[in-house]
Amino acid sequence: MWKNSLGVLAAGLLGIAISVPAFTQAPAPLTPVAQTNASAPTAHPAVAPNLTKVDADAWLDGFMPYALARGDVAGAVVVIVKDGQVVTQRGFGYADVAKRKPVDPATTLFRPGSTSKLYTWTAVMQLVEAGKLNLDADVNQYLDFKIPAYQGKPITLRNIMTHTAGFEEIIKGLLTFDKPVPSLGDVLKHRIPERIYAPGTTPAYSNYATALAGYIVERASGMRFDDYVEKNIFGRLGMQYASFRQPLPANLKPFMSQGYELGSGPAKGYELIGMAPAGASAISGGDMAKFMIAHLANGGPLLKPETAKLMHGPQASAIPAINQMALGFYEQRINGHRAIAHGGDTVYFHSDLWIFPEDNVGLYISMNSSGKDGVTRVLRGSLFDAFADRYLPAASKAPPVELPTAKEHAKLLVGTWTNSRRIDSSFAKIIGLIGDTKVTLDAEGRPVIPALTSPGGAPRKLIEVAPFVWQDAYGHERLAAQVVDGKVVRWSFGEVSPFMIWYRTPAALDSAWLLPAVLFGLGVVLLTALSWPVGWFVRRRYAAPFKLEGEAKRTYRVLRGFAWLVLAVFVGWFVIISGLENFESHGSTDWLILLVQFVGTLAFFGMFGLSVWNAWLTWRDKRGWFARIWSVLLVLGSFFILWMALVYKLVSFGTEF
Repeated sequence: MWKNSLGVLAAGLLGIAISVPAFTQAPAPLTPVAQTNASAPTAHPAVAPNLTKVDADAWLDGFMPYALARGDVAGAVVVIVKDGQVVTQRGFGYADVAKRKPVDPATTLFRPGSTSKLYTWTAVMQLVEAGKLNLDADVNQYLDFKIPAYQGKPITLRNIMTHTAGFEEIIKGLLTFDKPVPSLGDVLKHRIPERIYAPGTTPAYSNYATALAGYIVERASGMRFDDYVEKNIFGRLGMQYASFRQPLPANLKPFMSQGYELGSGPAKGYELIGMAPAGASAISGGDMAKFMIAHLANGGPLLKPETAKLMHGPQASAIPAINQMALGFYEQRINGHRAIAHGGDTVYFHSDLWIFPEDNVGLYISMNSSGKDGVTRVLRGSLFDAFADRYLPAASKAPPVELPTAKEHAKLLVGTWTNSRRIDSSFAKIIGLIGDTKVTLDAEGRPVIPALTSPGGAPRKLIEVAPFVWQDAYGHERLAAQVVDGKVVRWSFGEVSPFMIWYRTPAALDSAWLLPAVLFGLGVVLLTALSWPVGWFVRRRYAAPFKLEGEAKRTYRVLRGFAWLVLAVFVGWFVIISGLENFESHGSTDWLILLVQFVGTLAFFGMFGLSVWNAWLTWRDKRGWFARIWSVLLVLGSFFILWMALVYKLVSFGTEF
């Protein structure tokens, strides 16, 4: 469900209303600008290796087996199509390791994750073509519940299909293993994510929005979503080894591949997707070939040519000179060729589909294991690059030429940046504190992006080839930034630029200062907590009297009790946040979340209030210089902890995230 994969990831207490200043929120998004294709030349070399079954099979045999074995991936399927025909469809490894059952590319079902969205988008376009849906109408007219407007602006299907509806990300309920999946309408009505961007302004990938589109298909067609797709997509193309149904129909279960964390490990359970239209399908490589061929044939039996052209065409982009969204598909330009694509990840299955409309070529890969060290992401990207370099090479192999402004412009990228695909309204916002992207410069003054590394994990050497456009000196990846009044306000890179961008983290949330400040606060609180048992032991060992009396003595003890409580709360939050990736535990830890929220609110406010009172008493009573300095440090540390808890929603109530 999650591309590159990322991770993911209220009320008040006792009548206390907490107000966080507006400047802790994200800056106002910018208006998208029309995309220009000046950076994507279309000249192609006169000669390229012939894309034949013999050549493709030999190439794949040299690429896939070692890559899967090295990454501990149990099995995979790869399909290549061209000019309306399957060039080759290959199975590698095992669909069931224990039974030594090989992958059959024609019949073995894999879970393509978010690549399933392409069926949802195709269904939407069929109903647009039939006049039942309007891409630019308020979606509320198709729903039996209301999506609130944002700043008076509704969302449209075009916003949804370009991931610019403005929803925050949500995790809970996205995927389960053993619990029955509620109806699509019930899932969507249970929780509507917060709107954090104005519609049409900021790409922020959204599974909820896609599921909403699937529900609109249900409402407009009068059919259940899986019935509609089965009849109007799978049925039209003769796709017998494909389904959106959960659980999988009995007649298809014998063909379903197992899913694995590691190919050398045990098989895992069948993943059930709560927001089914966003990623619930299971499909064989052979049937995915039929879908690719249909879209390459200007819609084939699925869409009229003019509808397919509209769906495949570029939409307005958040950042010029870089890949952009089509309607549902997203661009992946390489070697002067334009692919439209979609990737997908469940917990155990990892897939990517690319079609080149102008070249009438398509490529699909799906793997049934997460593998080691993020291998599935690296393998997919490397396969795409190698395929394009072999069969769709660039017109020129001249190395990029660096502009003289490179170092000056790179400096404008330095700082802390927040991904537009983020959680905002729940405690899981804390993921942003440790997940923000910090852009630095290498020894030669070029930008270093932690998320933008080579297949070997090394930072890419980024050469500025146009103003605020960088090219990997040894690869195909590109990065581009949007500049307003001489400042970089957002940037993204080619692999993800169609559906997410980075904007500068507001100062009040910047982990560059806040994380060290919180660690400082925790250190002070920890030492304060330890001073209680250590002080008791020392006094007992040397028969020393306890010098504080009355109010000062009571404050000393209560303050240290709250210090231990704060530390316990941090342990609780660590356990909760660490468990967010475990979809099987969602719901079972709700009691812990509520307990930590309640105790944490008391602890954070109590610790800060007591530290202020303790400082006043310490200075009033003119205690020693160490006690006075420590009391000030404790006030600062407690404030930093409280501030972090407020702005990152640890002071909140609710179990949704």
